[in-house]
Amino acid sequence: MVPVEFQAKVENGVIVVPEEYKQSLAEANTVKVTVLKPVQKKTPRPDIMDELAQNPVSVPGIRSITRDEMHER
Repeated sequence: MVPVEFQAKVENGVIVVPEEYKQSLAEANTVKVTVLKPVQKKTPRPDIMDELAQNPVSVPGIRSITRDEMHER
């Protein structure tokens, strides 16, 4: 096999072969395909403490206290 390398668009799950390679690939009975897709960055999950500070959970029957009350001695 002779390696042929190109970048292609994927449309509805189908790899679109560039025009300049269609003729030579049409004559091939079998090809070997290796796909390298771009790495998508995952959005980091917010820290649970930051999330709770922004969206406190209220529990029925328990009075919430202020930060100052929490640190009183």
